[in-house]
Amino acid sequence: MALENAPSWKPFLDPEFEKPYMQALKQFLRSEKDQHKVIFPPSSDWFHALEVTPLDQVNVVILGQDPYHQPGQAHGLCFSVKPGVRIPPSLQNIYKELKTDLGIDQPGHGFLDPWATQGVLLINAVLTVEQSNANAHQGKGWEIFTDRIIELVNEQCDHAVFMLWGSYAQKKGSGIDNQKHLVLKAPHPSPLSAHRGFLGCQHFSQANEWLISQGKTPINWQLPALD
Repeated sequence: MALENAPSWKPFLDPEFEKPYMQALKQFLRSEKDQHKVIFPPSSDWFHALEVTPLDQVNVVILGQDPYHQPGQAHGLCFSVKPGVRIPPSLQNIYKELKTDLGIDQPGHGFLDPWATQGVLLINAVLTVEQSNANAHQGKGWEIFTDRIIELVNEQCDHAVFMLWGSYAQKKGSGIDNQKHLVLKAPHPSPLSAHRGFLGCQHFSQANEWLISQGKTPINWQLPALD
């Protein structure tokens, strides 16, 4: 566990790795591997969100809950899947909302790195999961670490947009300073709840209007086609 490839976050988050909760989390993950359990994403991608979105460039935060737990899907960004992997249902609903909100057509893939490199922090509350066992790593310590990440954006960044989808994300983001940042709330984009107000929430256009009003560059939500 290291943040060598996330230099902007490293000085703020390095102290976390010495704390008892993180030592316990490391021990848990080690014992899972010793039992030959398959963990997603691969360890090289655990901190991918921090590596591609430097702290000083965060303009939007989208909070997820748990990584995808089937082979080849998770790569360290919430809601995102690797190129060539079928688009998961929640992401299909995100794309539907982009179409109605901004007229953006679905790109035919679920690879969200181009958002992340524009300053969209796509962070899950829990950064690992056991194969075919959703939420298996909840309550093991990752939530404390990702709470610190949210706290850092709240403290260090100016006029960011937080998109809190579903009650879990809204609870996790309850300490965000809404005098300083724009906090947008909607139901989760999952097929179970998207029709209750996620579809039609217009978060993407609201985010861009806010960024422009703060003198920032809006996000280009149109994902490029993959070769």
